[in-house]
Amino acid sequence: MEFLSGQYDIAVIGAGHAGIEASLAAARLGASVAVFTISLDFIGNMPCNPSIGGTSKGHLVREIDALGGEMGKAADKNTIQSRMLNLGKGPAVHSLRAQIDRRGYAKTMKYVLEKQENLHLRQAEIVRLEKSDGIFRLTTKLDEVYEAKAVILATGTFLDGKIYVGDKCYSGGPDGMFPSVGLADSLKKMNIPLRRFKTGTPSRVNARSLDFSVMEPQSGDEIPTPFSFETNPDDIKNSAVCYISYTNEKTKKVILDNIDRSPLYSGVIKGIGPRYCPSFEDKVMRFPDKKRHQLFIEPCGKGTEEMYLSGMSSSMPVDVQLGFLRTIKGLENVEVMRNAYAIEYWCVDPTAMKRTLEFKDVEYLYGAGQFNGSSGYEEAACQGLVAGINAALKIKGEKPMILDRASSYIGTLIDDLVTKGCNEPYRMMTSRSEYRLYLRQDNADLRLTPIGREIGLISDERYEKFLKKKEMIENETERVRRKTIAPEKGINEYLVQKGTAPLSTGIKEAELIKRPQLKYSDVMKFDNEAPDVPRDVAEQVEITLKYEGYIKMQLAEIKEMRRLENKIIPENTDYSDIGSLRKEAREKLSKIRPETLGQASRISGVSPADISVLAVYLSRKGK
Repeated sequence: MEFLSGQYDIAVIGAGHAGIEASLAAARLGASVAVFTISLDFIGNMPCNPSIGGTSKGHLVREIDALGGEMGKAADKNTIQSRMLNLGKGPAVHSLRAQIDRRGYAKTMKYVLEKQENLHLRQAEIVRLEKSDGIFRLTTKLDEVYEAKAVILATGTFLDGKIYVGDKCYSGGPDGMFPSVGLADSLKKMNIPLRRFKTGTPSRVNARSLDFSVMEPQSGDEIPTPFSFETNPDDIKNSAVCYISYTNEKTKKVILDNIDRSPLYSGVIKGIGPRYCPSFEDKVMRFPDKKRHQLFIEPCGKGTEEMYLSGMSSSMPVDVQLGFLRTIKGLENVEVMRNAYAIEYWCVDPTAMKRTLEFKDVEYLYGAGQFNGSSGYEEAACQGLVAGINAALKIKGEKPMILDRASSYIGTLIDDLVTKGCNEPYRMMTSRSEYRLYLRQDNADLRLTPIGREIGLISDERYEKFLKKKEMIENETERVRRKTIAPEKGINEYLVQKGTAPLSTGIKEAELIKRPQLKYSDVMKFDNEAPDVPRDVAEQVEITLKYEGYIKMQLAEIKEMRRLENKIIPENTDYSDIGSLRKEAREKLSKIRPETLGQASRISGVSPADISVLAVYLSRKGK
């Protein structure tokens, strides 16, 4: 018999990376929040790789932190190895990546949720969702009923999840958990457009069975960089080593000899998999001429011998998995602890949502994370943060937070999803942003902390520290623009040693810093009046000066983009009434229902000519 167990402002279904950020943000903004998870022991679980960050993903984590989210702080507390990627390239693509103690991370996040005021954790599976008279009713497997004004769907890969290993298929969630059964049927009844996606994960193996002496070691940075702008860099310690090995022709042969046993190639798996994180058998079939593939062997955490084989995702039968692993150098005697598998699940067509991540046709219903068709912990967390913020703001009757493409990678990701949609699991990459020279990970706080402050997620203490840092950057940038260095023997010898021209006359320090061969720290060696500024301040001064011209050009592009973004398209616009629009454009615009002229311009199938027609139409209508 059903009974009413509780009433809340917001109910969050799922306590993975999206659900965590959504519930914390909403609760911190004053909403009463209930979080439902199939198992309390798997809050913040990392069922795939034991790492956070990476190329472009590190940007997302720092942006989450700058807005007041939790992922960066929890990652810093549980980092066992920290590395800055792409240092051989420009700062736009520098990306922080950290190996994480996955169990420690989950424990940290669970404790943060337990302590959060206004937030209530429940181990319960939601099997039915209904809306009546503006209120959502959530029914659990045990017939408990909860009511909420708003609901955030953060179900990850659990919706009717199916596990595939060779010819074996069974209902299941990631990491040996139960799937979510029944909820998808409720969503279909609400006309939420669902489709099947697929993802996978590699084997986990016992470190004692590996020969690390024949592998390439990969150590962490000598001076680690934290994800959170609030973390003391000295608190990050590198205690683990990762390793690299490679597949070979024998590995490829095992796959080719057994490809008919792959559920991916036999047609058993119907869901669409990720293009940028394919299974190993998919790599072999897609790139037949490639002689070897890189494999990263990474520790899963402290106090465990379990190692993660990054790059070796598979859904092949267990005997084939073991067969191809044992052809790899250093893995000849490998002991598999957890078999690789593929998982198929329901997710939503994200074009059904607004840029706030609220559904267009079901008010107060939001989606976040892999439910929205994305992949990755970081992509999930940032969507959860946006959904949680906007759900709380809407309940409070305040204007929503909409991040545009020029504000952040978060804004780019969400705009891509709701405007362009995705035909496969969406992964963030630096190449997806046309403003990546401006949207760097190092300046995420300068871009987004004022927004987090305005919303109410940044404390007074943190904001004061932020303002002090900003002032230091501005003062030091202006100081080196004014300060002149005279030509002297010592500095000229140093300049020649660095491969740049010696001085024949005095020069401003800023001009020296702009030289590609020199860093801010190099120039400061010859300035007795140089202040002792923190490393992150020096970094901002150097990047600001070196890339000044390019950044100015990008800011001009952003200004033009925002001119279109400020042209609002009324929700009730009837595109069939605009006769000059092409048929395809009318169909696409009617489906997506863009909120601005800028968003309309990014819809696939809508041409610049269509945008001109739409602009004229809006102008004539006085809109």
